[in-house]
Amino acid sequence: MIRIILAEDHNIVRDGIRNLLEKEKDIKIVGEALNGQEVLDLINRGVSADIILADFNMPVMTGVEMSGKLPSAAKDTKVVILSMLDHERYVVQAFQAGVSGYLLKNISADELMFALRSIHIDGRYICSELALKFLDRLITQPNRQLHEAEIDVEFSERDIEVLMLIADGLTNQEIADQLFTSKRTVEGYRQTLIEKAGCRNTPALIRYAIHNGLIN
Repeated sequence: MIRIILAEDHNIVRDGIRNLLEKEKDIKIVGEALNGQEVLDLINRGVSADIILADFNMPVMTGVEMSGKLPSAAKDTKVVILSMLDHERYVVQAFQAGVSGYLLKNISADELMFALRSIHIDGRYICSELALKFLDRLITQPNRQLHEAEIDVEFSERDIEVLMLIADGLTNQEIADQLFTSKRTVEGYRQTLIEKAGCRNTPALIRYAIHNGLIN
């Protein structure tokens, strides 16, 4: 039996993952959390897990931060990051913090189960989409340095989500409708992204994001 703590701050996403995992006879969810600190609280209260399946970005404490703070009681517990951030700098950051797996949120249910079972048995896993993406990049640009050297700005998962919608040509109102927020909030996101990237306008922001591999 694979015991799992599920950490995800979006209720709909967490419910969906739980429904998938509960269908598997060899997987049992032993705890749920909204952030990394709640995971640590569960462990300190005596909850034992083989795997912590955690979102990259969560309020209070991220999944990556939590991975580096696991108590000795959880020294054999493996952390698997589930995220929409597909840039290699985030993947490297996660593995440097000690995670055992990195999965994108658009993976199939079959790959999710395969990854969890593989990690439980013998170690580390990176989802196939990321593995192929990194391989293609190495083949086509073998002498290129990792983008981490080019970017020293931190972009959150929501930043990337907004960037992708902007790149798709959506208006501020259309983005607001998709994210269930206000147009004014999206306008603020757009301006903050422009300032973070040091760009002059939205077209320059999109060029920056594509050049640095933040979006495809």
